[in-house]
Amino acid sequence: MEVRVRLPAGDARRAVFAPLDDGAMRSEAVVRRLGSAIGLGIIVDGEQLPSELQLAASLNVSTVTLRDALSDLRARGLVATRRGRGGGSFVVASEEALTELSRGRLRELGSTDLRELGDVRAAVSGTAARLAAERAADSEIERLRETLGRLAAAPGGTEQRRIEGRWFIDIAAAAQSVRLTREEIELQFELGQLLWGTERTEAELAATIADHHRVVDAIAARDPATSRRLVEEHVAAVTAQLMDAHVRLTRRGHRRADHTDAYPEAAGS
Repeated sequence: MEVRVRLPAGDARRAVFAPLDDGAMRSEAVVRRLGSAIGLGIIVDGEQLPSELQLAASLNVSTVTLRDALSDLRARGLVATRRGRGGGSFVVASEEALTELSRGRLRELGSTDLRELGDVRAAVSGTAARLAAERAADSEIERLRETLGRLAAAPGGTEQRRIEGRWFIDIAAAAQSVRLTREEIELQFELGQLLWGTERTEAELAATIADHHRVVDAIAARDPATSRRLVEEHVAAVTAQLMDAHVRLTRRGHRRADHTDAYPEAAGS
């Protein structure tokens, strides 16, 4: 008798509020974690966040660090704080704010960082696709197709990226591996937000959706090798796009800095 491992329904949300790894720049890590969760739709527009004490404890950060992060998120327009009875911190799913968060993160990461993150994602997402071809239930395969239908009908770039990120998480869930799914969620937190600031034409989106349908077809055909290869090829292409976008953003920033240095009055205009 086959034993199937089911991913707990709240696993994505538990990953949002799981403790952060030890290290520097803890406030920035909180901003990245919560911002990514908002972008992926795991915590939704208008949702109230846990209290500061609860959230600091679950993320394993000090209340001072958490308040710094919430202040940053408020300044970015991703969180609103209400005082008094019924008050607290509430999510604001602003596409403009999410795009700016993405571009800021893309400027920070170097080409080597992006390449290494792409390597890890190819390993995790490719393995998830291979195992999904071996283990996915028919209902899970149908869910992957339905998600691609929603992706094709999505109205905006951020919404498209959100749905696409959840599609990759669903593939990992269809692989019947809790650990792989958690890894995919973490990678979407780390890499998913970088895509929000990149643009796609309608033709590029249609080509991406067609590629994703080929992945689902390979999973449905129980073809592990093709499933993995197609996902790895997609991840490699996206990684190359992110590296190109990083170069364009940093060059643009250098040009602005050079212009301001040459014409100091421009800084105050």
